Amino acid sequence: MEEYALIMRHEDGTKIASPEQLQEWMKQTMDWIGGIAAQNKFVSGTGLPFDEARVVTTKNSNAVVTNGPFGDIKETIGGFIVVKAGSVEEAVEFAKGCPVLQGEGNSLEIRKIAKGDGVH
Repeated sequence: MEEYALIMRHEDGTKIASPEQLQEWMKQTMDWIGGIAAQNKFVSGTGLPFDEARVVTTKNSNAVVTNGPFGDIKETIGGFIVVKAGSVEEAVEFAKGCPVLQGEGNSLEIRKIAKGDGVH
């Protein structure tokens, strides 16, 4: 079994959901994760709030810090989970059930997690 990160990308991170929407999405997300955990394939995960975020970039060999996760792009990373899967195809099947995909333009990026040797 390999581990894969399922990275949740929101096309427009500036949109604010109502408390009711957030509660429904959280329930759907917990149900989705529960289904993966029931197969003993959930490793970990977390949401990434938009406040208290900074972006550090390099410009003319100097570090430049900007507020927020947005920078010059609209797309933001809203969170991620780590799953165990026998193949990237199995990890993709888990990703297909993610409630984040209900949002127009949202996506999940599936990345194999490198082992300690850095070769993977």
